[in-house]
Amino acid sequence: MEENTNGKNENRDIFSAIKQHYPKLSKSHKLIADYVFSHYERVSEMSAIKVAKSVKVSEATVVRFSVSLGYEGYPEFRRALKNEMNSKLTTIERINMTLRNEEKEKALQETVHNVLKTDASNINATFEDFDYETFKSSIDLILDARKVVIIGFRTTTLLTEHLGYYLNLILDNVRVVNYGVTDIYEHLIKVNEEDVVIAISFPRYAQKTYEAVEFLKNKGVKIITITDNDNAPINAFTEYRLIAKSNVYSFVDSLVAPLSLINALVISVGLRNIGKTKETFNELEEIWRDHFIYTGDELENEFMKGHKKNK
Repeated sequence: MEENTNGKNENRDIFSAIKQHYPKLSKSHKLIADYVFSHYERVSEMSAIKVAKSVKVSEATVVRFSVSLGYEGYPEFRRALKNEMNSKLTTIERINMTLRNEEKEKALQETVHNVLKTDASNINATFEDFDYETFKSSIDLILDARKVVIIGFRTTTLLTEHLGYYLNLILDNVRVVNYGVTDIYEHLIKVNEEDVVIAISFPRYAQKTYEAVEFLKNKGVKIITITDNDNAPINAFTEYRLIAKSNVYSFVDSLVAPLSLINALVISVGLRNIGKTKETFNELEEIWRDHFIYTGDELENEFMKGHKKNK
């Protein structure tokens, strides 16, 4: 099996690995393998002790099972299983994760609780493992760049548009490239080493994002990635990796933590360029007020006119 650049095996096809080793597994290891195939979504959240109790084997047996597949231990096996679920599960399989036949009614009743809990967990996990040095270096790259190009496709288009909208208010020459663009390479061909690209990719990882980042890396462009884990495909092309957890809940991708990280990035860039930020928003407030962009602006305009007359 192929290893990643860190010498770990988290990028392997874990289900294929189990099938390949299955004939040679011991009886107890086959019990664990069968349990993983039947309850993979549960196992990805279970400790070795819980798996052992469910299968009725020892914790050591669960650990040895993981090692027999080429992993350093159960934690690495569990991470690999979660990565596999995030990147390769189809939409139907994701629906089945939350609506197993025997638990449909319970799942429906607990949907709100489970979704909010998952989103909160993603933010907490993002905060706990956050790399502030990489974050600060990424801000430096953005502020020093001639041009900032943001790319991302499919679900992540929501994130690219949000990031592009706010960065464009405080920086000059910010460009968003997504599926609205007919040929992305026409817009990337002029990007060079003076520019920085922010590539956003979350499970199921869009192939087009990977191809675009690979193309840009070969041109010597500086790349910042925003993804859900260090082993995400596009991270192979950069050391500037911003990680926001995004564990899938059913058929809807959880973008709460990525959006929170993006907000932090925009605010930090704005604070580092505070003079331009204040100037821009002061001008925008006047424009918004004069053109009644927000509810209540017409009342404020009338108040200001009356205040000037009374002076």
